[in-house]
Amino acid sequence: NTLEFCTSCHEMSDNIVPEYERSPHYRNAAGVRAICSDCHVPHDFFPKMKVKIAASLNELPKWALGTRRPKEKFAAARLEMAENVWAKMKASDSAECKNCHSLEAMDRQAQDSSAAKKHDAKRMRERNETCIDCHKGIGHDLPPGYQE
Repeated sequence: NTLEFCTSCHEMSDNIVPEYERSPHYRNAAGVRAICSDCHVPHDFFPKMKVKIAASLNELPKWALGTRRPKEKFAAARLEMAENVWAKMKASDSAECKNCHSLEAMDRQAQDSSAAKKHDAKRMRERNETCIDCHKGIGHDLPPGYQE
């Protein structure tokens, strides 16, 4: 679950690391850094093991076959990969986000009026909204072909 492990392959170091290093999850005024596993790996043991096994079975063959090299192949797969992650986050009610972020702890007075309105818990429940509905592209650039 270390940043060094997650970014050690060429697909990640060449494609993901530069955009991650530009994101607020890497550098921000509070000095708090989220790493790959904070957003992509559940914290509880059994869900974590399930994700790690599934990722190994899915990603290792793609790495071995070179299906995401060179950069053009990786870019062509970005939208599908992102949509898969967004669907998982929607299904979990953005549980990974909520490991660090809490609506109750937000200072909505310090947010602009649009953000403060959108972060109202009652409104979010009524609209079946969760973090990922508005915060796609917060840790990574939005993929080519993404349409809001």
